[in-house]
Amino acid sequence: MQYRTLGRTGVQVSALGLGAMNFGAIGRTTQEDATAIVDAALDAGINLIDTADMYGQGESEEMVGKAIAGRRDDIVLATKAGMPMGDERNHRGGSRRWLVTALENSLRRLGVDHVDLYQIHRWDPATSDEETLSALTDLQRAGKIRHFGSSTYPAYRIVQGQWAAREHGLSRYVTEQPSYSILQRGVESHVLPVTEEYGMGVLVWSPLASGWLSGAVRRGQAVTTSRATLAPERFDLTLPANQARLDAVERLAAVADGAGLTLIQLALGFVTAHPAVTSALIGPRTRDHLRSQLAAADIVLSADVLDAVDAIVAPGTDLAAHEKFDTPPALLDSALRRRRGAETRGAEVRGAEGSGS
Repeated sequence: MQYRTLGRTGVQVSALGLGAMNFGAIGRTTQEDATAIVDAALDAGINLIDTADMYGQGESEEMVGKAIAGRRDDIVLATKAGMPMGDERNHRGGSRRWLVTALENSLRRLGVDHVDLYQIHRWDPATSDEETLSALTDLQRAGKIRHFGSSTYPAYRIVQGQWAAREHGLSRYVTEQPSYSILQRGVESHVLPVTEEYGMGVLVWSPLASGWLSGAVRRGQAVTTSRATLAPERFDLTLPANQARLDAVERLAAVADGAGLTLIQLALGFVTAHPAVTSALIGPRTRDHLRSQLAAADIVLSADVLDAVDAIVAPGTDLAAHEKFDTPPALLDSALRRRRGAETRGAEVRGAEGSGS
């Protein structure tokens, strides 16, 4: 297992981290299997475990807590908050009111008195950077979190967070957790250059592209990934974007075969080869999944192999741009990119045209 420094924190973490989203309801992984997965991951040298409060509405944190009982000090433990926890309107977001409560709930479920990394799961446009950062700084000074970071933030929000911390004399985000894989390379053009500029650690989620790069999606065979049940439209091979992904997967599989690698080894070796990436988070549902992913722990891809990947999916390219989670809100909501009153004026013009005046 390779180890890298997490940004400028001085904390050493494994190049592969264990993501626990599949523990519990989402992946239907039982406590027995979750504990066995954690045991095997730690034995293989993984020392970073990442979860979140909203994974199974707290179930994942509870299962992680039971699995790490008695060996907390050997683990870099990360969790996240900010996504909805139930229907209550204030049980979400980045407000001080919620983050203080959310962290206490996470610590209780995990059975620990602190976490090493506390991450804001998504940027909350309703809450100011100062509000969120001041709450996180106070929690850090209270010893309940060691460091804090962001997750799936647009590049401009990462920059704004850094400036807000400096302007208000607060601690700053020291990590970012973006989605990054061979099939989704958009972060190379904006997010990763920013994290390098600010010396942030980068923990990559979905390096296997939700199963597209696991070998479970191949031409001529039924799709077997569990994600196809949760989000079938992402694997509907009649859609042009999915056909483009399938074509890329087939070509990537040939590259992997030629290099004597599995597709999983190629995929994980690719993301960990980027100098901005600290660790790739794997999310096995079963012990067999974990074994196949651990086989990539010491993979170092040659320049020829990386060039071959670039020839299939160009740097900075997202093959499924519509599935991105860090898209600026104005690109998704037309009202945010139009001056107030524009729609009313447009309606008036259309009405005047219809009246013949």
